[in-house]
Amino acid sequence: MTDIEIANKTVLLPITTISEKFGISVDAIEMYGKHKAKLPLNAINKEKSEESNLILVSAISPTPAGEGKTTISIGLSEGLNRLGKKTTVVLREPSLGPVFGIKGGATGGGYSQVLPMEDINLHFTGDFAAIEKAHNLLAALIDNNIQSKTNSLGLDARTISWKRVLDMNDRALRRVIVGLGGTTSGVPRETGFDITAASEIMAILCLADDLPDLKKRLGGIFIGYTFDKKPVYARNLKAEGAMTALLKDAIKPNLVQTIEGNPAIIHGGPFANIAQGTNSVIATRMGMSFSDYTVTEAGFGFDLGAEKFFDIKCQSASLKPKAVVLTATIRALKYHGGARLDSLKTEDLVALEKGMPNLEKHLENIRLFGLPCVVAINRFASDTDAEVALLLQKAADLGIHVAVAEVWAKGGEGALGLAQKVITVAEDGNYDFTPLYSWESDVRSKITTIATKIYGAEHVDYTAKAKRDLKKITNLGLDKLPVCIAKTQKSLSDNPRLLGRPKDFIITVREIEIAAGAGFLVPITGDIMRMPGLPAHPASEKIDIDSDGNITGLF
Repeated sequence: MTDIEIANKTVLLPITTISEKFGISVDAIEMYGKHKAKLPLNAINKEKSEESNLILVSAISPTPAGEGKTTISIGLSEGLNRLGKKTTVVLREPSLGPVFGIKGGATGGGYSQVLPMEDINLHFTGDFAAIEKAHNLLAALIDNNIQSKTNSLGLDARTISWKRVLDMNDRALRRVIVGLGGTTSGVPRETGFDITAASEIMAILCLADDLPDLKKRLGGIFIGYTFDKKPVYARNLKAEGAMTALLKDAIKPNLVQTIEGNPAIIHGGPFANIAQGTNSVIATRMGMSFSDYTVTEAGFGFDLGAEKFFDIKCQSASLKPKAVVLTATIRALKYHGGARLDSLKTEDLVALEKGMPNLEKHLENIRLFGLPCVVAINRFASDTDAEVALLLQKAADLGIHVAVAEVWAKGGEGALGLAQKVITVAEDGNYDFTPLYSWESDVRSKITTIATKIYGAEHVDYTAKAKRDLKKITNLGLDKLPVCIAKTQKSLSDNPRLLGRPKDFIITVREIEIAAGAGFLVPITGDIMRMPGLPAHPASEKIDIDSDGNITGLF
């Protein structure tokens, strides 16, 4: 059966039952129908949350289709619950762009899903829409201030980088001209649209501690300069109050359930090659407040999502993870060993062995943070016994914990071996989480540390614009912020064609963007797409709905 057929055959429990199982009374939740609810922020207990075992699920460098971190995360949580450990999986919300584009939904797959999958993959509880509106309100206020004669800050439109956002893949909106139509229609200027998941407000929502912190961060969004070179922030436009009001419900995490009837929290959805790529601090703390184990994931490979999870999210929120589960697939290792994308379902032991250095590099990176690791082999139907045996032997040679996970086909039952190994490494106390760098270091040092230690680069080059940006950041007093490097997910380098474990390469920083509200800097490497386009045959072509409201084709 397809993912949606499996989901539709699952008898969902009332969200009131899930809430009680999680540990929050029915009277405290805000219900969105029968199977979704918002959780109250005052339920978070920071002291109790420190007792929970926080487990991060990451991955090796992925193929274009991804390697199933979400599916592994959900299956692992099911397995841990089956072994008597009260566990909550905490994930990001899907963006409509990928849902209707190439990747499809982001609620897991097979018998390892969070439900109701149609709702979660589509509008859900409206969080993305609220973020979109708050972002575009600020954009409207900026253009209104440029137009105004009585309430003008003297904004220099040439210095404004704040675009508008839309939660859809629409390449035609990447670059647009606004303000056409005469003097009453605004001041003409070039701008554009990003996808909502790339909005700084998405990043802010996912790093905020509470409503007051959210409002403060929103006020700290850097907009540009006045004509006399004075910096302008969102607070100068008196925007943060109204923006926060639009986000009053979106800041609350969403409670849903897994196929096996266990609690799951889904909240926020920042990109991992632009922002921190992980769910909200609030959602993670909520899960940790009520669980023995809290399983979460970070986008793309360890070099992107996981590094940012540790160096930005964990440092910002004082979170201390206990272990990493590194998702590896035979198809991805063959891809990094030189196999073509259209041949990954064919047995190829030579390519598999050649791709192993990519796995080895990610394992080295995990050790840099002082954490133990379990490799989860996310098995696909096309994986042969010989390929699985070779990968297990290579893992044994490396002396690492490894387990074959068959969660797509078997759900929690297929993750019991993985769950037991996670319990072993998390409870033997052999962990000492250490961030990679200190925020107090200068910006160049922080970038160099990540590029050389995590990516394996020889050194870092800066364009003339990036050097000017470094000077601007120092002048604004923002040089003590962490760095959130924007880089391709397809390679450990900034060149998507360099697969496997590239060496002797140079990382080139083209420019450095300021996300002062979110609380980090964004060095841009390579060609990073913030508004994706649709493929020739988008996933939306297969999605349909019948007269009874039953959706098909969503995966």
